[in-house]
Amino acid sequence: MPEYKAPLRDTKFVMQELLNCNEHYARLGYEDATEDMVDAILSEAGKFTEQVLAPINQIGDEQGCTWNDGEVTTPDGFKEAYQQYVEGGWPTLSQSVEFGGQGLPHSLNTHIGEMISAANHSFAMYPGLSHGALATLEAHGTPEQQTMFMPKLVEGTWTGTMCLTEPHCGTDLGMLRTKAELNDDGTYSLSGTKIFISAGEHDLSENIVHIVIARIPGSPAGTKGISLFAVPKFNVTPDGEKADRNGVNCGSIEHKMGINANATCVINFDNAKGYLIGEVNRGLHCMFTFMNAARLGVANEGVAAADASYQGALAYAKERLQMRSLSGPKNPDGPADPIIVHPDVRRMLLTQKSIAEGGRAFIGYLAQLVDEVEHGTDEKLKAVAESKLALLTPIAKAFLTEVGFECTSHGVQIFGGHGFIKEWGMEQLMRDTRISMLYEGTTGVQAIDLLGRKILGSKGELIKPFAAEVMAFCQEHGTDDEMAEFIKPMISFGVKWQEMTKEIGMKAMTNPDEIGAASVDYLMYSGYMTLAYFWAKMAKVAMNALATGTDEQAFYQAKIKTAQFYFQRILPRVKGHAACINNGGESMMSLTADDFLF
Repeated sequence: MPEYKAPLRDTKFVMQELLNCNEHYARLGYEDATEDMVDAILSEAGKFTEQVLAPINQIGDEQGCTWNDGEVTTPDGFKEAYQQYVEGGWPTLSQSVEFGGQGLPHSLNTHIGEMISAANHSFAMYPGLSHGALATLEAHGTPEQQTMFMPKLVEGTWTGTMCLTEPHCGTDLGMLRTKAELNDDGTYSLSGTKIFISAGEHDLSENIVHIVIARIPGSPAGTKGISLFAVPKFNVTPDGEKADRNGVNCGSIEHKMGINANATCVINFDNAKGYLIGEVNRGLHCMFTFMNAARLGVANEGVAAADASYQGALAYAKERLQMRSLSGPKNPDGPADPIIVHPDVRRMLLTQKSIAEGGRAFIGYLAQLVDEVEHGTDEKLKAVAESKLALLTPIAKAFLTEVGFECTSHGVQIFGGHGFIKEWGMEQLMRDTRISMLYEGTTGVQAIDLLGRKILGSKGELIKPFAAEVMAFCQEHGTDDEMAEFIKPMISFGVKWQEMTKEIGMKAMTNPDEIGAASVDYLMYSGYMTLAYFWAKMAKVAMNALATGTDEQAFYQAKIKTAQFYFQRILPRVKGHAACINNGGESMMSLTADDFLF
């Protein structure tokens, strides 16, 4: 099993040097988030993930969860690890002080979330959905509901879930059948079945608060008739204490490809008491608060997977001796050279490195936008941050999980046959990561949201704030000879990006299927371009550090060389995506359904 090491140096580079978190936190009033405090918290998070979570990752995969008469038992070590997680105050880190949180920045918590996911993906999912439940209750819940549910959720002694999917409906939530009937006391009785509920039942917390979409009888059909409810496993007193058992039970758990240590549950609601969140028939609007938080969390899983796989592959490539270098022996006293000397192995390693580090910068940037939205006082800056988040969230969720999964495949490949063997741990990373491209909206769903709803739906307005930021960077460094190898491709491919957007819009006016045909290629093009921007910025920061003098020359030189690899070997992939878009959707749609049989 790979030995996980928290990427503390690179995380600090992203936070403090690239994104200037010290100034960012001071401006937003995070007085406790000093550089020393942030460093100390990151260091402790590194110890916890390395020493507590990583060692039980493979155990969790081997044992999985067990179900017995509605109760779920997690693998050995998980309950104890979760107790340490709660005792360490990790659930409270970025939560509101009003409800028992520490009030530290969301962005700091995001970087810690990457470490937790990289060390143990299954474990990360237990507390992970609580953040979305808390955000939903804080944004849309009544003061009474917040008093009932939030303190224990913040504390971590209770956890939360998101209950959307039903056996007959996944993405098309308008087809849901779970019903909610009004009780005399203003609560609701929910009846129905939800499936694929991550962390829906377990033995880690005292109570589980399910955030559930359901339909109130008489509501309009489709998505316009969806309402949102908080439904606890155990009923809750008005002052937030656990009471008797509610009509919620786990019917079974799924047997899955990966994330075996996380219980993916069938949850049955049998006249379960629930509390309406927000307005009647406005449930989907409220649920998007949860879903957007969850989508950024899943994007972070892609980064975590890329980094974990890279760490394992790098250590192996430096030790494994096979064949001689094409340019002559590099280990003349040994029987063969380490495989890291071979160009193809380096291609895979540098792909992993460029995706992991570029993705970390991308996620860190998005997390700071969330800080701005949640704690900013300048309404104009908050509006710009919201626009950028709306545009970039589907890109981050889909793109970073797609390329993160690619990186886990490279990890298996670098190990050769050993990568296919369970004991090495690389195939587990690949299996665990595959879900990230599915839950919280598949890649195809994110792509149609980006192109159809966000880009074309806004007539191109939504892309303008981020495009202006990228263009300003290109103009600022356009005459810098050192930066030319980064700026020129960004401008060239950026112009093509704009042209493609207009062309798709024109085609869609006569054939709406052109949007669906182009959407995934468009999203991937957008993802590679977005990562190029962050790699160009990181290269400039590294150049400045080298120019002013540093005792970490190797670190900064590696940043520049990795940026060069990204621009020369990864960014050109956009040409293939552009060609697919330009060819249109006719070849996709020409076969009838029956023709697929031939």
